[in-house]
Amino acid sequence: TAVQPTGAFAKCIAAARTGPHTFAAPPKLCIDTRKTYLAKINTTAGEIDIVMPASKAPTTVNNFIVLALNGYYTGLTFHRSVSWVVQGGDPQGDGTGGPGYTLPDESNDQPWTADAVGMARNPGGAINGSQFFILKTDWPPPQPVGIPFNHFGTVLGGTQIISALKPGDRILTIAISAQ
Repeated sequence: TAVQPTGAFAKCIAAARTGPHTFAAPPKLCIDTRKTYLAKINTTAGEIDIVMPASKAPTTVNNFIVLALNGYYTGLTFHRSVSWVVQGGDPQGDGTGGPGYTLPDESNDQPWTADAVGMARNPGGAINGSQFFILKTDWPPPQPVGIPFNHFGTVLGGTQIISALKPGDRILTIAISAQ
């Protein structure tokens, strides 16, 4: 369900829709890349709070914020939950969907440890524009060296919720604020 962002985020609008969950292009930059943002993800299993320092992955943080503020994630499921990771944000609900565009590589020096948040990618493919994952534990060896994933956040609260998430659990709402 599309909603119109207001207040400080009024300019955070998605590109033209080309389908129910697809857009003509990635969103234009609308955030302050010097700020840190907080996403409060309300799920059917509870709330997860994620801190997102925009300077580490500005395009990815901006993209997540725009999609969240425009209601993109509302109602979508977590389609993957294994011992070390949970993944959601796919409008198809099976790991094959996305918003109709990909994101540039913004791999950075953030560690892939428990509570890290990143954007998914198909093996050998580009960074997905909407699917994100949260690590339940440290990334199992070998760490993803030379395979870029956009690390764009860290869980601040709700670690126990992440461990409880199972396929089919839904995202109810995502609230965004600037720190």
